[in-house]
Amino acid sequence: MNAVKLHLIFIGLLLRFSASAQQTVQFSQYVFNGLAVNPAYAGYRDDWRLDISSRLQWTSFDGAPKTNTISADGTLGNSKNVGLGILVTNDRLGPENNSALYLNYAYHIRLDDLDSKRLSFGVGAGLVQYRIDGSLLSASDMTDANIPTGISTKLLPDFRLGVYYYSSSFYAGASVLNLLPINNSNNVFINQARTMYLTTGLMLNISPLIDMKPSILIKEDFKGPTNLDAAAFLIFDKRFWLGGAYSTGVTIWKKSNLQSGLDKNDMATAILAYSLTERFRIGYSYDFATSKLATAQSGSHEISLSVTIARKRPVILSPRFF
Repeated sequence: MNAVKLHLIFIGLLLRFSASAQQTVQFSQYVFNGLAVNPAYAGYRDDWRLDISSRLQWTSFDGAPKTNTISADGTLGNSKNVGLGILVTNDRLGPENNSALYLNYAYHIRLDDLDSKRLSFGVGAGLVQYRIDGSLLSASDMTDANIPTGISTKLLPDFRLGVYYYSSSFYAGASVLNLLPINNSNNVFINQARTMYLTTGLMLNISPLIDMKPSILIKEDFKGPTNLDAAAFLIFDKRFWLGGAYSTGVTIWKKSNLQSGLDKNDMATAILAYSLTERFRIGYSYDFATSKLATAQSGSHEISLSVTIARKRPVILSPRFF
């Protein structure tokens, strides 16, 4: 199968899910970069930290999805209440190359005198650039005005909102991304769906040297199948992370536009991470499909890096865990 045909397959998948790559991409190591799914996460750790993630899906396909993300967040000045963050993403899928830039603001409220529990509210504003190279496309009717013949770009605004509760042993958050949904009938390649995320997790102390961190993420775009991701990590000596996750589509309510069988695209993930120092962590994960797609692709790879830029004060909360 040549590259052009593969590009058309990928575009067909996008249209089937009624969302662009900007909405459907979800990092397996989201537990290490909360800002990617919730603007209220900005400034959670008090310190400034840089997070970098790179994901390559379906490695056996030419033109397979590639996603890169860079984010940085921390607190403003000496205040523990105001968090700021920046998030930059780039998604490539065959002839598509979409990029986004978000600026995030969060306000953190202390819920007790010990400052062991906080509640934050966040907002993010940004721009998304959609780009497609029409020269890589092939269709039976290239005179269709909806199909670009050269490079076509579109710059659109986007907003996101979130709320986040956290303590030293528990967190829960909710966020809504793509607050300005777009259904551009003049361009079949731009279809931005409003997406909601629900996240929760906790820390369990097993022994002086071993901790356990289970977590759950639910993603709902109100068009495709509801995605449920359950993960669990064992953390050895506060440094070495060994974990796994399972992602599946679930049917919470009947959606008239959902094609039968899309909720059966399950995926399992193995994740390793190591904190070389208190300031530097590296992670790797491998995804493999457990559904029918397993016979057609060779898995997905993802790497992540986290660097603490400045440590201004002792932190009561557990920044490396959440």
